[in-house]
Amino acid sequence: MITRQFGIPVTSPGAILRRERDLGTPLGKETAEVLQSGGLVSDKIIIELIEDWLRLHGGHGFVFDGFPRTLRQAESLMTILARLRTALDLAIWLEVSDQTVRDRISGRLQCGECGFTTSSSSAQFSERPVCPYCDGPLVRRNDDDLSVLQTRLQEFRTKTEPLASFYGKMSILHRIDGNRDREAVFSDISRLIEDKSAA
Repeated sequence: MITRQFGIPVTSPGAILRRERDLGTPLGKETAEVLQSGGLVSDKIIIELIEDWLRLHGGHGFVFDGFPRTLRQAESLMTILARLRTALDLAIWLEVSDQTVRDRISGRLQCGECGFTTSSSSAQFSERPVCPYCDGPLVRRNDDDLSVLQTRLQEFRTKTEPLASFYGKMSILHRIDGNRDREAVFSDISRLIEDKSAA
């Protein structure tokens, strides 16, 4: 995991919202139905979450997983980072086929405690589905339903794909073939981060 290898804080708006849902907070209740149906939570809520997170953790040395997902989120992030006088060094675009997405969603397991993600087909976890980092239970996410996958893919095509052009124009976009095995993808991501950290 990036956070353990480089000591860089990693966050995912989705993980934050799922935790809020599990805690039964007003925000969790407000967003639970959208998450369950495969839609995207409003830009306003996601931007506020990220701004709060950056205020708490600082604007230097971080990785966002699954953020931004819309042009408005990307533009808002740039405004927030400008206020914090920090730059965005790297945008990683994982290119994955629809079939790979289907296969991975159908077998995804996630730790109920720390958010570690793996696959039910992994030999290491097939017999004993326990997180290797915190011993929490590895379970299926309740929004990992193939029936909502088409909604997610449509949301991606209409709202997220334009980000490739947005970050491409800034010359910080790096494309990685995400159809390969986890170790190869992680190695490529790690190399990009190492190169930026050394610069």
